[in-house]
Amino acid sequence: MELTTIGGARVSRIGLGTWAMGGLEWGAVPESEAIATLLNALERGIQLIDTAPIYGHGRSEELIGKALRAHGRREDFYIATKAGLDWGEHGGRGAIVANLTRERLEAELDASLRRLGVECIDLYQVHWPDPLIPVEETAGILAGFVRAGKVRAFGVSNFTVAQMERFRAVAPLASDQPPYNLFERGIDAEILPWCASHGVAVICYSSLCRSLLGGRLRAETAFPEGDIRRVDPKFQPPRFAQYLDAVERLDRFARERYGKTVAELAVRWVLDRPGVSVALWGAKRPEQLDAVAGVMGWRLDAEAMTTIDGIVADCVPDPVGPEYLTPGTRD
Repeated sequence: MELTTIGGARVSRIGLGTWAMGGLEWGAVPESEAIATLLNALERGIQLIDTAPIYGHGRSEELIGKALRAHGRREDFYIATKAGLDWGEHGGRGAIVANLTRERLEAELDASLRRLGVECIDLYQVHWPDPLIPVEETAGILAGFVRAGKVRAFGVSNFTVAQMERFRAVAPLASDQPPYNLFERGIDAEILPWCASHGVAVICYSSLCRSLLGGRLRAETAFPEGDIRRVDPKFQPPRFAQYLDAVERLDRFARERYGKTVAELAVRWVLDRPGVSVALWGAKRPEQLDAVAGVMGWRLDAEAMTTIDGIVADCVPDPVGPEYLTPGTRD
């Protein structure tokens, strides 16, 4: 497993994403399978576990806490969780809104510590910016969590360069977590170069683009009610067929050039982008981690990067980003 540094700690460059384990947007996950997946990730050298209270409204964190206790060694895990999203308290029934008030952050931190069963969180991330709260105020609150010994380092997610500049003016920033994959490259122009020049680690979520780059989806694939992909424009016609065409061509290229699958190619692509520290790999069953080993021990050269760019451009004339994930604003 390749390693990198976040906030002074050495961590795996593949991190386990646990959104699906929450069970709300990706289908139910048996507890035994979720815990087995977490322990299996550790066996494969993945110690960075990324989660958030919004994932299953606390269930993902609870499952991680149970896995920690089953394993018995807290220090073997690097726990990165988040804060700042309400799931219904404001803005209407079922609405998800950003909420970075002091009261919300303090309550979320204590709840996360309780669910995880730990005394200190390795990396505490602001899940989304809150347009009603100054960034400087949020940075000051998180700095207080570090002084209190409840958090070791803190980061942000889905922030712009301007917002990160304002954050760093108040407190040190260990990491940024943006969406990034072969199909969603919005951070190339500004965020990646800025993070690289300021020593901010980049933890990329959706490395497989909500399973689109996993190579298992077909045109007839149906997503059940409640599945997040039912509202993702990439999975709607006519775009879905375009993206599937790109995946098929990328898979062919990966097999012919490297003897790899499209999933292995996609995650290797993320790791080989300048400035990227970690690629998150979502899984809810142990076998979904089988391909992790195939990402290690090789690199994409400039010619391969150019070929990949050409395939994506040819197949997807009207790309769309992950903007649909943006939470609402409190009333």
